[in-house]
Amino acid sequence: MIVKLKSFLFAAAMGTAVLFNAGSTATFAADRTERVKFEKGSTGATIRGKIKGRDGMLYMIGAKAGQFMTVSLDTKSTSTYFNVFAPGDKPGESTALFASDRDGDSFNGELPASGDYTIQVYLYRNAARNNESANFHLNVEISASGNSGAAETGDAKVEGTDFNATGPIPCARYPGQPMGQCQMGVMREGNGNGSITVFWPDGGSRVIYFEMNTPSSYDESQADAGKEMTVDQNADLSIVTIGDERFEIPDVVMAGD
Repeated sequence: MIVKLKSFLFAAAMGTAVLFNAGSTATFAADRTERVKFEKGSTGATIRGKIKGRDGMLYMIGAKAGQFMTVSLDTKSTSTYFNVFAPGDKPGESTALFASDRDGDSFNGELPASGDYTIQVYLYRNAARNNESANFHLNVEISASGNSGAAETGDAKVEGTDFNATGPIPCARYPGQPMGQCQMGVMREGNGNGSITVFWPDGGSRVIYFEMNTPSSYDESQADAGKEMTVDQNADLSIVTIGDERFEIPDVVMAGD
C-alpha cells in the first residue's frame, strides 16, 4: 500500500485525521524499545519478536527525508498490529503516519523528515487485556530516493579517475589543528552506499565507508591502533571524527545532486 504522507500530515494538522492514542486500540504502558541496525551492505532487516499482554515493542530506525520505507508484519496472531511514527512523535501522544489496523497490512511510503522513526508492534486491546501472546517477524527496508546513488542514476565518473565526483571538504588531521581543506573523491554504489577517499595535503589518505548515506566505518589499519570513529549529524552535514582526525561531509557528497 502506497501512503501519501504529505496529504496525511496535512489532514492531521487540520484535525481531520484519526488520532491514534492511549484511548484507542493499543496500550503503551510497558512498551520496550530496541534500535534496528542493518547488516553492512544491506538495506533491510527482519526482526523476530514476541509480545504479550500490554507489553508491546518499539523499534527505532534512523532515516532521511525522501527515502522510502517499507514495513510489513508476519504473524499468526490476528490481534497483532503495528504503527509507524515520524521523528519526534510518540505512541499515545501523536498521530501515526501509518496504522495497520486502519491502513492495511503493509506500509510503503516516502519519508517526510530526517530522524528516528518509531515502529510500534502491539496486541489489540481485547487480546492485551486477556494477556495473550504473539510471535512475529517484522520486515523493515529503507531504500534511497531517486537521486541517491550511481546504480539508480547512471552516475558518471570524473575523467581519468574511478570517482563519481571530486572536490574539497573541511578536514583536520592533528590535535588542535584548525579545520582546513582536503581534496576528496567519492565512489557511489547506489542506495546511499559507497566510499569517500580524503587526501591529506601533507600526503596519505583516509577512506570513509557509507551505508544508507551515513558514515559507517573507515579503512582501519594496524597503525590506527583501534581509533574510534564517531559521527554527529548537523542538519545536512555529517561531522566525522576518527581519533584526532576530523571531517565535515555534506550529505550531497554521497547522495549526489
